Amino acid sequence: MSMLKTKKRGSLIVISGTTCAGKGTVINKLLSRNDNLELSISYTSRKMRMGEKDGVDYYFITREEFENKIKNGDILEYDKVRYGEYFGTPKDKLEELLSTGKDVILEINVEGAKNIKKLIPDVILIFIVAPSMEEVKRRIKARGVETSEQILERFETAYREINEIPKYNYIVVNDDLDTAVEKVEAIIISEKCRVDRIEEISVENKEEIIHEFLMGKEYDNTVVKITDIDTKN
Repeated sequence: MSMLKTKKRGSLIVISGTTCAGKGTVINKLLSRNDNLELSISYTSRKMRMGEKDGVDYYFITREEFENKIKNGDILEYDKVRYGEYFGTPKDKLEELLSTGKDVILEINVEGAKNIKKLIPDVILIFIVAPSMEEVKRRIKARGVETSEQILERFETAYREINEIPKYNYIVVNDDLDTAVEKVEAIIISEKCRVDRIEEISVENKEEIIHEFLMGKEYDNTVVKITDIDTKN
């Protein structure tokens, strides 16, 4: 019999990062290596692009449907980006995954992360960064799809987001993909060892243990709620 009984509910993990930090690549590798990890799929009001699939990349809905979901409280958090398109986290689908014990990753920006923290205080906030801004510049140029103005805009956004790092629980530098993935896995494992995730501790009455030990007998575990344990002594 295990001494500890931990909560069955899964952990919610928010992963954010600056432009070209490689957070999407880190997440994809995490998902491929961990069967208990799921990626939360967002609602969006933007049009589906070539190669995308509904229910895989996003849940594609109309702007009117999205706004109705906001009014009905069906969206946990959302953002309205340029051109008036919405992106948001489905409350019911997220709750369903967490209640089954699945650990769920949310890939959202800094503002979304702050909103989630207000709603779910025990969320795990992880920020992914590139080794340096020089490396960010190299990665952007290597893609070769942005104008100088767009690159500048990305840099300005990255610097604003870096100022928000103190609001996160963890920071992971993605200078090596495998190492970065292992660090995130270690964070998730360590969070599951937190005392506030324990529901019950099976402990033995102290006097009974001593008596049975002296008598050379075995003793049975008794279940004690963690809230019943005197933490002052």
